[in-house]
Amino acid sequence: MLCRMAESVPEPMAIPPVAAPARLSKAKFIAIKIIALTALTLVLGFAQGWASSRLYKPDHVAGFYMGLLHGMLMPAALPGILMGQDPPIYAPNNSGRLYNMGYIFGINTCGTIFFGVAFWQPRRRRGCKS
Repeated sequence: MLCRMAESVPEPMAIPPVAAPARLSKAKFIAIKIIALTALTLVLGFAQGWASSRLYKPDHVAGFYMGLLHGMLMPAALPGILMGQDPPIYAPNNSGRLYNMGYIFGINTCGTIFFGVAFWQPRRRRGCKS
């Protein structure tokens, strides 16, 4: 009886092997990151140049949070400076030490985010062989 059951069961279909997706070469991966970061920097530069001319009020006393914002946006001013504009990157009318602390924290935060994205590489899993 068991022999007859084994004969009536169809054979499993052979599944063709699926090729693994091609990985990007290291040079292409770096080139994509450079292009993406350059595009992001240009967009931020144009946005900062547009906003600074419309929203910056020289009579406003800038405090910690404005210093934090100015520090984070300071690297975004580089494309504007390279294009011949003169965007304000430091508020001359500020509250002093608190503004300076916010400015420094903002620069460090922006640097951490920028260089974290620029140099981040996904870790390989320990059990995987590639």
